[in-house]
Amino acid sequence: MENTIDSIRFTRVCPIIRIFDEAKAREFYVDFLGLSVDWEHRFGDNFPLYMQVSRAGLVLHLSGHHGDATPGSNVFVNITGVEAYQRELAAKDYMFMKPGVETLPWGLQMQVTDPFGNRVRFCEQGEDV
Repeated sequence: MENTIDSIRFTRVCPIIRIFDEAKAREFYVDFLGLSVDWEHRFGDNFPLYMQVSRAGLVLHLSGHHGDATPGSNVFVNITGVEAYQRELAAKDYMFMKPGVETLPWGLQMQVTDPFGNRVRFCEQGEDV
């Protein structure tokens, strides 16, 4: 008989990030970070936006709903090609964010902060980490 614990497999993590301004969220996550809008949802007219953005395996949910997430949160993203991504972002010359890559004991890391105080840490880790 198969062990129940051995049959459990997590397939994706979608952090929810709290946003307060749709235009600023799109400017940061779509225009600057280069994520695509997969879908958007509202419960009706004049309701907050809930949307999914993604790129190359990264999936984030952005929510204007109070209580969905805490402003000022951190999201840790494992990435391959962090230096190439940093060069891509630097080439955009985004007024509000000029991230660099740091060498840390756990890997190469680039951190960005969205207009709402949430941080996304992109980290390329070696095999020995």
